[in-house]
Amino acid sequence: MVQESSLHQRRRPLTLVELNAIPWLSLLAPTEHERAVADLKIADASPGDYVCRVGRPVTYWFGVVDGLLKMSTDNAQGQTMTFTGVPPGGWFGEGTALKRESYRYNIQALRKSRVAGLHVDTFHWLLDHSIGFNRFVMNQLNERLGQFIAAREIDRMGNPNLRVARSLAALFNPVLYPGVGEVLRITQQELAYLVGLSRQRVNEALTELTAQGAIRVEYGGLRVLDLGALRTHVFVG
Repeated sequence: MVQESSLHQRRRPLTLVELNAIPWLSLLAPTEHERAVADLKIADASPGDYVCRVGRPVTYWFGVVDGLLKMSTDNAQGQTMTFTGVPPGGWFGEGTALKRESYRYNIQALRKSRVAGLHVDTFHWLLDHSIGFNRFVMNQLNERLGQFIAAREIDRMGNPNLRVARSLAALFNPVLYPGVGEVLRITQQELAYLVGLSRQRVNEALTELTAQGAIRVEYGGLRVLDLGALRTHVFVG
């Protein structure tokens, strides 16, 4: 059984608490809100489950209510290149949904996650009827462009501390990932997958960033103390 199919079979309506975690619902007018809520579905993704896969046609616009996903692709040599992680509050794939094309990347759960989906037809209906929804999607696209430009820069960085700092800054983006807040629930191994470094090297970078006052390692996650410092070229140690 394909993992995506099994995820689709496990879908259910959202609870009130889950609906309240969706950042764009509050921007809709009553009629728009009613239609969106009626269409939204959520499913529990296990570690390794694919939410989207290269070559599959788009059917839903997805968002993370809880957990952590990674966006990646495989090159001709079979090597995996990770673009970014998707923490709570993150909605993704709006470009693919807009063009109704097939996915050019994989989205996979790094841990047990709750993933919500809005059918692509309802996504387009909201674009046709809701000014608030249009503004949200435009902001998403604008932030996403900046995110991928930054990701290209991160790929070229030889300094592991800088790679970890920039990658963390991207995961704390308040526009793309409003559900994160000040504490990102992530393990060092998960961060290593996203950054493309060994767990040991990520641990060394986190130790350095902690010493410089940018983050604090807490039980089950990381607290950002100076987001501006993570985004700048301060860390050269």
